[in-house]
Amino acid sequence: MAVTALQQIRKMRGGAQSHLMLGSDGHAYVVKFQNNPQHLRVLVGEMLGTRLAAALGLTVPHCDVVEVSEWLIGQTRELTLDLRDQVTEPCRAGLQFGSRLVGGLMPGQTVDYLPETQLAEVKNLAEFAGMLVLDKWTCNANGRQAVFHKRPRQKRYEATFIDQGYCCNAGDWTLNDAPLRGVYARNLVYAGVTGWQSFEPWMSRLEKLDPQAVWGVAEGIPPEWYGGAMSELEQLVERLLERRTRVPELIGAFRESSRQPFPNWMRGEAEIKKRLFVEPRWTM
Repeated sequence: MAVTALQQIRKMRGGAQSHLMLGSDGHAYVVKFQNNPQHLRVLVGEMLGTRLAAALGLTVPHCDVVEVSEWLIGQTRELTLDLRDQVTEPCRAGLQFGSRLVGGLMPGQTVDYLPETQLAEVKNLAEFAGMLVLDKWTCNANGRQAVFHKRPRQKRYEATFIDQGYCCNAGDWTLNDAPLRGVYARNLVYAGVTGWQSFEPWMSRLEKLDPQAVWGVAEGIPPEWYGGAMSELEQLVERLLERRTRVPELIGAFRESSRQPFPNWMRGEAEIKKRLFVEPRWTM
């Protein structure tokens, strides 16, 4: 059953022009609408990417289908989208994708950028390697996005991985790969990668993932998000299941790229800690 949107709170930044909305379950959701400027199918990418990441044990927001009524849109002047040629249109009513706001509406601190000293101390920094597994598997055509949250009086941030809309190559679904797709912009997050063991336990979880779990995620996607083309969605799921064995190859292509993302490949843990905390000179 979908969460019902009760109120628009504010418009969010980003190309999809999402809106922050209060849901009937009491949570705040970042809502992407069907008629967003990116593509209708980014809602499919969001649902697949977020729920599959959760199945691998990665830190992503809870997501749900959010129903926005014609009445609410008619009563809320701000529920609009700015399209090309300076055209503005109302958000489309119906079933939308909603991602719970990281940190919620309670006091705390959520940021999308950290200086290197704080980034190096993020509690779950190793999960960036896990998200690389997910992003290469699902052919995320966008750069990896994350926000960092800590509660009041806490010193260290935790990363939450957001914005999976371009998984499966956004609206294309062709799954065209490139070494620098789906990766985080700053090499520092990969400083702890010393070899293939750094991609555990996520690589093993992907290999052992029950295909029915993937099909279950797909079955929960509203048909209007992909124009009712069920056969195309089924083909996409079949290709995703086949791609699992290619993930090491795709990560390897990134490792061998000019970006040189894993400066500590095959280095010892003691040496990594020394370089990370004493001489933090990392490629941005």
